[in-house]
Amino acid sequence: MENESRRGFMGKAFGAVSGVGAVASLYAMKRSWDPLPSVAAAGFTTVDLASAEPNALVVEKWRGKPIFILKKTPEMVAAQTEEATARDVIVGGENFLIAIGLCTHLGCIPSYRKDSSDFLCACHGGKFDSSGIDTQLPPPSPLVIPPFKIDGTTVVLGEEGPEYAKMKESGLIA
Repeated sequence: MENESRRGFMGKAFGAVSGVGAVASLYAMKRSWDPLPSVAAAGFTTVDLASAEPNALVVEKWRGKPIFILKKTPEMVAAQTEEATARDVIVGGENFLIAIGLCTHLGCIPSYRKDSSDFLCACHGGKFDSSGIDTQLPPPSPLVIPPFKIDGTTVVLGEEGPEYAKMKESGLIA
């Protein structure tokens, strides 16, 4: 009789441990299928440009990539070409460069040179002007403009607004 009660207890204990293990495994599997909080939150990034300073680069993060935001001075706007003007994002009556801050050659992060108002990629010497247009090889194309939507003086990165759609239709964005 004692063996049977002991066997019954061992069976129940084994069953309880197995049940807890199964629940823990299912919970762990479910958590591994869910996106990480950083990924879920990175879908959209909101940036208020009301306090942006002219010729001062602001770097934001969107989907793990650096986003360059540069408010242009009137002198910068006056000196640029038609192609460069077409790449400008107008927010609150001001011209801005909004681009993914990765060189289109090998993905290095170019540095902004305030004195010459351009970007220099230290990896292989590529240059981009203040509109993100490649001006010295090896970059094969301009800096990429991310999807954006303008809401007053705020830019929402990751959402396609009418301004972005217009740039896309005109061929500025691949």
